[in-house]
Amino acid sequence: MGGRPPPRRRVPGASRAPVGHDWGNRRVKNDERDARDLADLLRLGRLAEAWIAPPAVREVREVVRYRAKLVQLRSGLKAQVHAVMGKEGVLPTLTDMFCPAGQRELDRMELGDVYVIRVESLRDLIELYDREVAMVERKIHQLLRGDRGYEAIQALNGVGRTIAAIFVAEIGDVHRFPSPESLCSWAGLAPRHRESDTKVVRGGITKMGSRLVRWAALEAIVRYHGGSWLQRDFHRIANRRGKNKARVAVARKLLTLVYYGLRDGEIRCLRADREAA
Repeated sequence: MGGRPPPRRRVPGASRAPVGHDWGNRRVKNDERDARDLADLLRLGRLAEAWIAPPAVREVREVVRYRAKLVQLRSGLKAQVHAVMGKEGVLPTLTDMFCPAGQRELDRMELGDVYVIRVESLRDLIELYDREVAMVERKIHQLLRGDRGYEAIQALNGVGRTIAAIFVAEIGDVHRFPSPESLCSWAGLAPRHRESDTKVVRGGITKMGSRLVRWAALEAIVRYHGGSWLQRDFHRIANRRGKNKARVAVARKLLTLVYYGLRDGEIRCLRADREAA
C-alpha cells in the first residue's frame, strides 16, 4: 500500500535544556537520591535553614492570626449586608454603613420581609464578632505590654497597636535578619531580579513571604503615606512611576524603619525630627 508516511511527532521538551538537575523535575526521585542531594547542599553550605519561633512568640502569633481571621469573617458578613441592599436597589449613603450613623440608616431602611430577616441576623452576627475582636485585641496588647520594639514602631504614622502587633508577632526575633533588605525580601516586598550575561529583567515584588506582614506594611501607608518622613518619597515616586509602585516602595521604606525600631527599641530619624522641631 502506498501513501505518505505519518508525520514525525515532536517530543515535548526535546530541544530544551535537560531538567535533571531540578529538584522537583528529576527523572528518578527516591530517598537515596534525596539524601545524597541534601548531603551535597550541606557540604556546599547551601542547605536552607528554618527559624523555629519560641513558645512566647508562637502564642502572640496565635492570637494575632486569630484576630485577622475574625476580621476577615466579619468583613464577609458586612459584604453580605451590602449585597442585600443591592438586591433591593438601595444605595449606601455613607462610606461606613456600620458606624453609629450607618446603623441608624439601616434601622430606617425599607426592605422586604425576607431581606429584613437576613439583614437583622447579619447585624447580630457582626455585633458578636465585634465583641470577640475587641476581646482578642485586649489579650494581644496585654501580651505585648512593655515590649520596647512594640512601643517604638507605633511612632510611625499609620502604625497603630494592631499593625504594630502584627509586625512584632510575625517577624519575631528581628536579629535573625542581617539587614533591613533581608527583612523586606522575607516579607515578599523585594522586586524580582533575573539576570543573565548583559540581560537584566526586574519585575514586580516577589510576594514570596509573610502575607500578613506585607498586608500590614501596605495598609499602614494607605492614608498617611508614611507621614512627613516618607510622604516626600511617595509623591516623588508617584509622579514618576505611578501611585501603585509608590505605595509598594514606601511600604518597603516603612518596613525598613520597623526593622530598626524592633532592633534598637527606637527609630532615631524620627527622634531627630522631633528634636529639630
